[in-house]
Amino acid sequence: MPRILRIINRFNLGGPTFNVAYLSKYLPADFETLLVGGAKDESEDSSEFIVNSLGLNPVIIPSMRRSVSPFADYQAYREIKKLIRDFKPDIVHTHASKAGALGRLAAYHENVPVIVHTFHGHVFHSYFGKTTTTVYKQIERYLARKSSAIVAISQKQKEELGNIHHICAPEKITVVPLGFDLTRFRDRQEEKRAAFRKHWQVADDTLAVVIVGRLVPVKNHRLFLEAVAAAAKQTNRKWKAFIVGDGESRAELEAAARELQLPFAHEPGDQLLTFTSWIRDVDAVYAGADIVALSSWNEGTPVSLIEAQAAGRAIVTTNVGGISDVVLPETTALLSPTGDAAAFTHNLLTLLNNDTQRTAFGTAGWPHVKEKFHYTRLVSDMEQLYRKLLAEKGL
Repeated sequence: MPRILRIINRFNLGGPTFNVAYLSKYLPADFETLLVGGAKDESEDSSEFIVNSLGLNPVIIPSMRRSVSPFADYQAYREIKKLIRDFKPDIVHTHASKAGALGRLAAYHENVPVIVHTFHGHVFHSYFGKTTTTVYKQIERYLARKSSAIVAISQKQKEELGNIHHICAPEKITVVPLGFDLTRFRDRQEEKRAAFRKHWQVADDTLAVVIVGRLVPVKNHRLFLEAVAAAAKQTNRKWKAFIVGDGESRAELEAAARELQLPFAHEPGDQLLTFTSWIRDVDAVYAGADIVALSSWNEGTPVSLIEAQAAGRAIVTTNVGGISDVVLPETTALLSPTGDAAAFTHNLLTLLNNDTQRTAFGTAGWPHVKEKFHYTRLVSDMEQLYRKLLAEKGL
């Protein structure tokens, strides 16, 4: 029975947590998996409920935290080495940057036969300055040499890792898109829509525009705020905007809203803009929405856009990372260049004002994502990769 030690940075809301949860739960019975994660970051809502709901009890390493800390990181590295010695995995599979660095080093030094790493995103642009970015690239190139395989979650990401940032040879990279249980975004939609709109005081003749995700710089919510402010002056449609999520940029974004003279609140009311903080039942958010937005500088595979299409909602987004692999441009989503407020505003206004196009985009979403991003496809793809790598080692 092959043993897999699966390590993730931390269990925060987003695609990586769903990815490791479904892989840990649904791989064939002849695989045994131990799931490991780091400590919850105080600026984020925990998503341990996702793994717990599947009957998984992950090992938590308190010293593995989001921020860089030589002492804490070394402690986490030592704890991972001990887990490897105790569990004796055939495969160590790491997910995201911190887990990828500590886990792969520990696995290499403990002579684990197969070492796999998944890039759920990367920090090679829009995160740090040139010098820091160069250092991170050198680290990732070194770690890639110690890895049996690298997993990218989109073809675009594979192109970036292999041919643009030269992390490793493209032939070492396997594309395995994320997978989810999307049925909850289809179930009881009318009931969920009514409940969301009643709570947040959205009238039947009013459109709801939502953006869902962490409030951090790379998500570039400032662009969304600028588009909301500009669109409000250019349409007579009744509509409200909702920022769903929380994080380190919260105060900065509220200051930006004031600067743009956008009336906002944190509670239901008549204001144009509402900061809701985290809403755990995000399927109710999409059910209640009419348009889903994303304004990021950089993305891997944005979960919110997969979920939006599963729920049958039209999308306005920047064209970054793997987004063009997730949506159907001009069919389920309108895309604009990164940071282009005028283009983003134009696309938002198009979907606000054109009922026919907005409805058509929503209708096209579910057929596009229902097979491509289902967790059964994810599990099948990863099983094939594991068996190939194990066979190459004679295991």
